[in-house]
Amino acid sequence: MTQTEEIKTKDGTKSKKVRSILLKIIGAIVIAIVLFLGIVYITNVISTNSEQKRIEPYGQHVSVDGKNMNVLIQGDGEEAIVLLPGFGTATPALDFKLLIDELSPFYKVVTVEPFGYGLSDETEKERTTENIVGEVHEALQQLNINRYMLMGHSIAGLYGIDYVNKYPNEVTAFVGIDSSVPTQPGMDAKLPIKKLEFLKKSGLLRMMIKLSADPYAGLAFDEKTVEQMKLISYKSMNNDTILNEMGHISSNFKGAHDLTFPKDLPLLLFVQANNEGIKEWIPLHEGQVKDSVHGKIITMVGSHYLHHTQFKEIAENVRAYMKEVK
Repeated sequence: MTQTEEIKTKDGTKSKKVRSILLKIIGAIVIAIVLFLGIVYITNVISTNSEQKRIEPYGQHVSVDGKNMNVLIQGDGEEAIVLLPGFGTATPALDFKLLIDELSPFYKVVTVEPFGYGLSDETEKERTTENIVGEVHEALQQLNINRYMLMGHSIAGLYGIDYVNKYPNEVTAFVGIDSSVPTQPGMDAKLPIKKLEFLKKSGLLRMMIKLSADPYAGLAFDEKTVEQMKLISYKSMNNDTILNEMGHISSNFKGAHDLTFPKDLPLLLFVQANNEGIKEWIPLHEGQVKDSVHGKIITMVGSHYLHHTQFKEIAENVRAYMKEVK
């Protein structure tokens, strides 16, 4: 064997060894990932089954389309307020608790948990605005609630503007809590529904939530309420019904683009004063009230969930406003 051949043989042997080591490392990484995902998945399944037993029922079930919709009623006031949640709020009745406690001494407060939310059933019916609004209305009809103020957070502003136009003889006023506006920008973006579905079913979403900052830290919720909100969130977050609703967000906004609130309907909008994501957030809401006979905007400093921190101020302003417009 010549010196050149000997060198080539040694180089070839080294290359095979390097390739073998790399393959072993890659194999070990793949096995580690598979084991990790397996552990996360099994932990999620076990935790979900365990948590189901710790969830404490609240409210009452109403039959809508053959399924159970959960509704919490608190307070005995002559006037009723119907509360609707923002998109993805896993436990509406508990999320609104601080505000409900402030309003219920004066009103009958009816918190509706749409299908897929809180303790309501899921549904295979498409999450179009028409279907969501119709289901909420049916639930109220079942409860013989025929005259009420409609109060909604976030995307409930989108559903609410459709609702008040469909049932003008029932709704006495609309109150928005940093509510969505049909013409707000960015609502035609493609959303990662498949990725979110994978995160939910794999258990990675649970892990991400646990590693994230506590969203209820520093708020006025009691420990038991926080525990229940977290338990129900793990169950409901990114379920098939909510993901279906997400898939309809763009078309729902497009369908409501030309809708406006009736001019003679009392319209009170609580708006986040410091929305950094949408610079024209306040002007968008000003556009909604400009032609309203009783339109009013109140800006508040806080997160998108204004009712988590400004619940006393919201309740006080609602009462004062309703006295003004009577």
